[in-house]
Amino acid sequence: MNMDTSSLLDDLANAPVKGIQALHMAYQRRQLRPSQVVEHSLARARAGEPGFFTCLLEERALAEAQASDARWEAGRPLGPLDGVPVVWKDLFDVAGTPTTAGSNTRRHAALATEDAFAVQRLAVRGCISLGKVGLSEFAYSGLGLNPHFGTPINRASRDGHRAPGGSSSGSAVAVGARMAWVGMGSDTGGSVRVPAAFNGLVGFKPSIGHFDKRGIFPLSQTLDVPGPIANTVQDCAWVDAALRGQPLQALVPSRLADLSFVVPTNWVFDGVEPEVRIAFEKLVELVRAAGATLDFRHISAFDELAELTARHGTIAAAEAYYFHQHLVDSAQSAAIDRRVLARLARGKTMSALDLLTLQAAHVRLRHECAALLGEAWMLCPTVVHVAPLVAPLDADDELFHRTNLRTLQNTLPGNFFDLCGVSLPMGTGSAGMPVGALISGAFGRDAALLAVAAGVEKLLQSHLLDR
Repeated sequence: MNMDTSSLLDDLANAPVKGIQALHMAYQRRQLRPSQVVEHSLARARAGEPGFFTCLLEERALAEAQASDARWEAGRPLGPLDGVPVVWKDLFDVAGTPTTAGSNTRRHAALATEDAFAVQRLAVRGCISLGKVGLSEFAYSGLGLNPHFGTPINRASRDGHRAPGGSSSGSAVAVGARMAWVGMGSDTGGSVRVPAAFNGLVGFKPSIGHFDKRGIFPLSQTLDVPGPIANTVQDCAWVDAALRGQPLQALVPSRLADLSFVVPTNWVFDGVEPEVRIAFEKLVELVRAAGATLDFRHISAFDELAELTARHGTIAAAEAYYFHQHLVDSAQSAAIDRRVLARLARGKTMSALDLLTLQAAHVRLRHECAALLGEAWMLCPTVVHVAPLVAPLDADDELFHRTNLRTLQNTLPGNFFDLCGVSLPMGTGSAGMPVGALISGAFGRDAALLAVAAGVEKLLQSHLLDR
């Protein structure tokens, strides 16, 4: 690392153009080379912050950076992702490394023999894999705490160590720390959207089946979806196209005057912090002033989901217990985070009737919600509170579980109803911490969602520039 590289990267972070586009322009102007950026990130990663990187891919990253250097020198880059550093939640297989899933029980797991499909797809577009990063154990918490590898530090914190969000904690923190431009995560109940919101970033949760999941360690085979965390909606759209083998094109933001939004009047504001509500109300005013139609509506599917969960449990609990039963019911259970173990054990108490009832409701409600929304988009806060301080959560298991439920309150329905969703930064709440806005659409409307999110992002940025 050298100070020139560090200063240039700081300048990029403060430039009007953000994210991957800014890095791409710096490469075009020969202000930076991919190898410089990668060496800078690796030097910072070697500092060894607990809970951040579970595995550094130094040899691979430097080789990929040198290959990218050569393409840029020859004037033949592979596109906007060429030379872009990416990190992988340690659920993604990377050849030659163990996939730990953030668990002590998997520190010495068999080495992966090949890259996960997503890792392969981004490598083909010139992305540089820096390493694998930390997460909640087995991806089973929305807060991002991990007693085995450590809990990465939320870079937006100014008054102590606040939760990074989970379960894709390291993926978000790596982008927030400006060490990577893309953090690949997975989302089963909010694990991409929550850390994006807590860290002031953009997180894209696609529809089920939108991305290939081969080579990703599972939590729930029904609900798991991989997704990117990045600085802008455009960044997520480029990753989306690369993962689907599509051309990488510039997004055309939707016109707000052409859009309709549904704002739920139930569920999503239960226990909301005042500052989060204020930030959301300001966004609603901006969207309305831009000409969008707003429909404030009671969503009965939320009520039904609450009743289903209270009576039958969750699909994620049943499937997580299925995957981890050999650990939960053995002496190895002592090696699992006690809070994660308690959640895994709940699946053991569920019956076949419980699971089949939930699966039938999942299919039915995803179609009912799609019909309810139609061409409209659901709009609500991503999380009803800002990132909480870590120390009280570590000290009190009951507080941890209550807070975890509140954290996932607004995102978890999107997984059950199979809504595609994007979390956007929409301001700050208490302690100056970031607050996220969640835009969701019916399953299969992922491409349209990204354009809509880009339109709202543009509106928010224009508002900030006008202030």
